[in-house]
Amino acid sequence: MRLRVAEVCIYGRDLKRMREFYSSLLNTSPVAEEEGRHVFFRLGDVMLLIFNPDKTRESEDVPPHGCYGPSHVAFYTSEREYGAWRERLKEMGVEIEMERTWPSGGRSLYFRDPEGNSVEITTPSTWSGL
Repeated sequence: MRLRVAEVCIYGRDLKRMREFYSSLLNTSPVAEEEGRHVFFRLGDVMLLIFNPDKTRESEDVPPHGCYGPSHVAFYTSEREYGAWRERLKEMGVEIEMERTWPSGGRSLYFRDPEGNSVEITTPSTWSGL
C-alpha cells in the first residue's frame, strides 16, 4: 500500500492578505474559500489549505485543528526556473530571508508570507539521495 500527500496546511488569521499573496505567488485563484475561515488552492494533485486557526479550533464537521506561530511549506521548481523565481519574488517585493545550496546540489530560497510562515522554493535534487 502507498500513500501520497493530498493536502498541505498552513495557518494565518488575515486570510485576505494570505489569499492575495498566494494568488500572486502561485499565479492562480482559490478553488474554495469561506470568509474568515479558510482559503484553498489546487497545485496539481495537492491542495494548499490556508486556515484561520481560531475558526478551525471551533470545528464540528471535522476534528478541531489549528496552530499558532510560523510553520513551513515548500514548493518544488525546476533547476531551469529557479533563477526566475528569485526574480519573481523581487518583483513582488518579497524579501528573500535565506538562499541555500544543499550537499545534494539542490537549491532553496526561503521567505515569509504575510502571516510569518516560512515558505521555501526548492529544486528536486534537494532530496535526492535519501
